[in-house]
Amino acid sequence: RNFHYITILRDPVSRYLSEWRHVQRGATWKASLHVCDGRPPTSEELPSCYTGDDWSGCPLKEFMDCPYNLANNRQVRMLSDLTLVGCYNLSVMPEKQRNKVLLESAKSNLKHMAFFGLTEFQRKTQYLFEKTFNMNFISPFTQYNTTRASSVEINEEIQKRIEGLNFLDMELYSYAKDLFLQRYQFMRQKEHQEARQKRQEQRKFLKGRFLQTHFQSQGQSQNPSQNPNLNANHNVTQHLIQNLTQNSSRNSSQKENRESQKQNPGQEQSDGNTSNGTNDYIGSVEKWR
Repeated sequence: RNFHYITILRDPVSRYLSEWRHVQRGATWKASLHVCDGRPPTSEELPSCYTGDDWSGCPLKEFMDCPYNLANNRQVRMLSDLTLVGCYNLSVMPEKQRNKVLLESAKSNLKHMAFFGLTEFQRKTQYLFEKTFNMNFISPFTQYNTTRASSVEINEEIQKRIEGLNFLDMELYSYAKDLFLQRYQFMRQKEHQEARQKRQEQRKFLKGRFLQTHFQSQGQSQNPSQNPNLNANHNVTQHLIQNLTQNSSRNSSQKENRESQKQNPGQEQSDGNTSNGTNDYIGSVEKWR
């Protein structure tokens, strides 16, 4: 049995505010053991941000002020291999080195996942999922513009502080967004190319059938013994059909190339610079189907 890892990423600021509202209503992570390398963290490695049963009613400032808050850079931490940095033991390596290792690990794991989507692109996420796994959802994904996080009004200063607390998630999300849109664009172009190729083949087939029927109807009442030129005419007909279909295919190809260049100027150059993440993903899609 094949198992595929997939995930959905969210804008870090929106995700952080959503978690704060969730915690504010009484949610806790007490059931999460945070096991890493075979053991959970000690209370010294991962102190609690609050005393009591939960952190309900927590103000946003208090939520941001806790240095041990696992909401900070949660997406990077959950996507990376924590054993590379000694799990929750912050004394294993300098903070700057730790952050770099975690970010690169998260990027690598994301790139090699079977699929990932972004909440801000619901329809594109659905499209890529369907193309990746060769399946279709019954209903289209819905893009909700109103969420718990969107109902929170924050000023620019708080916005900047949240971005600073989640600077690793901000970098990961920027990388993920770029890679996601590259994959989406590639799949759309591939779909259009396959559709054009199918139309070309249909036109060639129909044109060939028409010409064959036309010339056969002219010569069907004649017998080769009665008309010595019939075989020669048949050869000329076949040659004419071949030339017409080839010219049609070539003209269609030239027209499509011109249209492609208008729609995607510089595409030849960008194709050569497509990230390895896109190439790896496309190379694996056929295996996943």
